[in-house]
Amino acid sequence: MTLMFSLPQAIICADAKATLISPFVGRILDWYKKAEGKDFAPEKDPGVLSVTQIYNYYKKMGIKTHIMGASFRNSGEILELAGCDLLTIAPKFLEELSEAQGSVMRKLHPETSKTMQIERLQLDEKGFRWLLNENAMATEKLSEGIRKFSEDIVKLEKLLLQKL
Repeated sequence: MTLMFSLPQAIICADAKATLISPFVGRILDWYKKAEGKDFAPEKDPGVLSVTQIYNYYKKMGIKTHIMGASFRNSGEILELAGCDLLTIAPKFLEELSEAQGSVMRKLHPETSKTMQIERLQLDEKGFRWLLNENAMATEKLSEGIRKFSEDIVKLEKLLLQKL
């Protein structure tokens, strides 16, 4: 599942038995930077915090859906998510990380998540829609992503028609 911006989305995906979700770390950061007019250190990065929250929830609840962080804006975000199930890392960040000195400390660990005080959220459609609506970033980024996917479908259809 893609266009992932919030815990309620992640929970619904897990309830639907999705194999993998891909939260957009950098797009979350972009929204908050614009909305708040400031930069964020990697450990305070809203995208990193979102993926960390989802990771801890999934591991605490024994959810098998894999989390694949994506859309990174800097290598600090990647390092803060060390231990996540999967990460989609652009070649420039792979190169940057391969040239870095020192070791990488694992930040996310399932055993740590299992000890956290996290309550299970039971979401029906009404509850999901309410929580999504209460998260302006997730609502705006999801709507924007759907519109862009739709535009791309129209472009693709036009290209295919030209080839016929």
